[in-house]
Amino acid sequence: MSVSSRWSWGDTFGACAVRWCVKRRTCTVAPGLYALNTPTPDSPLLVTANYKLSFDHLRRAMEGLSAWIVVLDTQGVNVWCAAGKGTFGTEELVKRLEVTEAAKHVSHRTLIVPQLGAPGVAAHEVSRRTGFKVVYGPVYAIDLPAFLQAGMQATPQMRRVDFTLRERLAVIPVELVQRFIPSLVVLALFLALSGLGRQSYRVDLHEGIWIALAVGFNFITGLVVVPALLPWLPGRAFTWKGASAGALLGLTLAGLWPFGVVAGISIGLMSIGVCSFLGLMFTGCTPYTSASGVRSELRWALPLQGALFLLGLAGWLATRFI
Repeated sequence: MSVSSRWSWGDTFGACAVRWCVKRRTCTVAPGLYALNTPTPDSPLLVTANYKLSFDHLRRAMEGLSAWIVVLDTQGVNVWCAAGKGTFGTEELVKRLEVTEAAKHVSHRTLIVPQLGAPGVAAHEVSRRTGFKVVYGPVYAIDLPAFLQAGMQATPQMRRVDFTLRERLAVIPVELVQRFIPSLVVLALFLALSGLGRQSYRVDLHEGIWIALAVGFNFITGLVVVPALLPWLPGRAFTWKGASAGALLGLTLAGLWPFGVVAGISIGLMSIGVCSFLGLMFTGCTPYTSASGVRSELRWALPLQGALFLLGLAGWLATRFI
């Protein structure tokens, strides 16, 4: 199949939609061998995942150049995550080379595999079974033209994984969409609980507005502020980073809460627990953590976050009957 390095308006619209979690699970291309622009037998043979954004960014980075692209079946997962899960791996690569008969389309025996796919690919095994030598390309597809021009030699910068503000902000919309319904459920729960009291059940509009603000600011802090300020928040663990942002929010809410000091402190404690939890959930979007590290942090962080939230909830409910 032939493809161009230029994006259509549909590609651009689709990329924006996926960033907002629209059809994210079906954002795929068919596995197989693709001819990018007008490749010859001497053109490079690149490997990528069948997550459409990965495929599209690769072909756009190669504007003005031609290449063959082997797309692996990673079940719609990007290269890095698929390598960790095993779908971007040796077996799938060997299988796809055989199925597509890639050796008949190129005169050389060199595969350029994304550096972030290295954890899933055993280069020596691929070479033994297919005759293709695996060369690990740069971290970012945008560096591929310079990498190829330099004779497939990567500079130290090409091997470096960054996580800039722009990259952190890019993953926020997905989190906002995924957490939107849970936030409404939490809001509804607290509004319902706010009607409890010594007298008859009654939901106060004034207090309801403050509760809505508190819930909204908690989710914005945990899902937007923590990722945006990630490098500057104290601590190495995401638990502490989220907790520090939550502490600032909690102090603010406690100081402004118009329904009593104890209620304000209780809201502040819940804010620390919630923001810490949301910050910890951000670990899967970053290049800073490993699966074992996340599991280790979860074991001690979740009980602590739960305790803070329950302590704050108990204090807030108690004020309604005192």
